[in-house]
Amino acid sequence: MIGYLTLGLLGLLSLSIPVGIVLFLLGFGIDFFASPFPLIKGLGNQVWSTSNNATLIAIPFFVLLGEILVRSGVATRTYAALDRWVSWLPGGLVHANIATATMFSATSGSSVATAATVATVAMPQAEKLGYDPKLFSGAIAAGGTLGIMIPPSINLIVYGFLTQTSIPRLFLAGLVPGIALAIAFMLVTVLICTIWPKLGGQRRIFGLDQMLRALLDLLPIMFIFGVIIGSIYQGWATPTEAAAVGVAGALLIAGAFAGLSWRMMVDSILGTIKITSMIMLVVLGASFLNFTLAAAGLGRELEGFLADLGLSPLGTIFVVVLIYIVLGFFIETLSLMVVTIPIIVPIIVAQGYDPIWFGILMIVLIEMALITPPVGLNLYVVQGARKSGTMTEVMLGTIPYVGVMLAMVAALIAAPSIALYLPNTFGG
Repeated sequence: MIGYLTLGLLGLLSLSIPVGIVLFLLGFGIDFFASPFPLIKGLGNQVWSTSNNATLIAIPFFVLLGEILVRSGVATRTYAALDRWVSWLPGGLVHANIATATMFSATSGSSVATAATVATVAMPQAEKLGYDPKLFSGAIAAGGTLGIMIPPSINLIVYGFLTQTSIPRLFLAGLVPGIALAIAFMLVTVLICTIWPKLGGQRRIFGLDQMLRALLDLLPIMFIFGVIIGSIYQGWATPTEAAAVGVAGALLIAGAFAGLSWRMMVDSILGTIKITSMIMLVVLGASFLNFTLAAAGLGRELEGFLADLGLSPLGTIFVVVLIYIVLGFFIETLSLMVVTIPIIVPIIVAQGYDPIWFGILMIVLIEMALITPPVGLNLYVVQGARKSGTMTEVMLGTIPYVGVMLAMVAALIAAPSIALYLPNTFGG
C-alpha cells in the first residue's frame, strides 16, 4: 500500500492539483479500496475536531505579524541596519541576507514569508553592487528556511499539535540549532568568498557612528521577539496568546514608524487569509488522510516493514532520514510533515528517541526540502523576486547550504543535546 500511496500522491501532484485537495482525494481512495469501514462518515467529525483547536489559532496570528512587519517597512530598515554591521565580511551583502532572514525568522514563523521578505528587499542590490547571482540568491533561499526553525515557528506549532508535544519546549529546542545554522551559513559564505573573492561582490565598511545608529532599526524586531518568547516562558501567555500580543506590538511599531495605514492593514489581512487558508486546507486534508491510513492499517504495515529490516534504533533513524530526503524532492514541506508525522513519530518514540529531539531533526530535513528541486518553495519565491536569470542559478547557489544542513542532521544524531539542552534545562 505504501508504494501505491506514494505513486498516487506524486501522480496527483503532477497534475497541479492543490495539495490539500490531493490529500482528501487520497483519503477517499483509501476509504474506497483499502478499508472495510465507510470512513467517509467520519469526515465531518474529523474536519471539525481538527479545526476546532485553540493551538491552531496561533497560525493566522503569526502570519499576520509577519505581514504587518513586511508591509510597514520594518523589514527594509532591518536589512539596511544589518548591512552596516556584517558587510565588511568576505561575501559582503550576502551576510546581510542571512542575518536579516535570521532576525525576521524570530518573528514571522514562516519560511516562505521570510524568504519573500528578504528577496524583495535584497534583490535590487545584487546587480547594482556586482554580486554573483547564484550565491546571492542561494543565500536568501537558504536563510529563509530558518523561519521554520527559529521560534516562533508555524511548523513547530503543527508538529506539537499533531504529536501532543509541548510547543514551548519545541520552541526552546529549535533555538540553538537555528542560530547554529545561521552562523554556519555565514561561515560557509566567508570560506567560499575567501577562495573566490569575485563571488562576494563589494565589501563595505561603515563608521562606528553609523553602525551604532543602525542598532535603533534592529530594536523593533528584538522587541517583538522578546515580547513573544518572554511572555511564553514567563508563563504570562500561551503560544497562541503570545502571537496575539505580538500582532499588537507589530501594530504599535508600524504606527511609531509611520507605516500604519488603512491600505497596509487591508493588504496584511488579505495576505493572512490566503496563507492561513492554504495551511488549514493542507492540515485538514492530512488529518482525514491520516485517519484513513490508521483505519487501513498502514501504520502497522510500516512498522512491520521496519521490523523486518532488523535495524538498530540508529539504523532506523538513518532510514527515516533517507525517506525524508527523498520525499522532500517531491512533496511540499507542510504536506510532508502532516502526512508522515502520525506514522513515523510513534515508530521513532518506540525506539526510545525523544519526540522533541526528533521534531527538530525533522525540521532540518524539511528545511532541506524547501531548497531542493523540483518543489522547493523557497527556490520559486526567490526566483520570482529576481525577475531575471534562471531557476538553475538559484538551485546551484543553495548547494553549499544544503551541505550545512546535512552536517546539522549528522550533528543532531551524534549529539542530541544540541536540541535538548535548553528544553531540559529551562523547559520545566
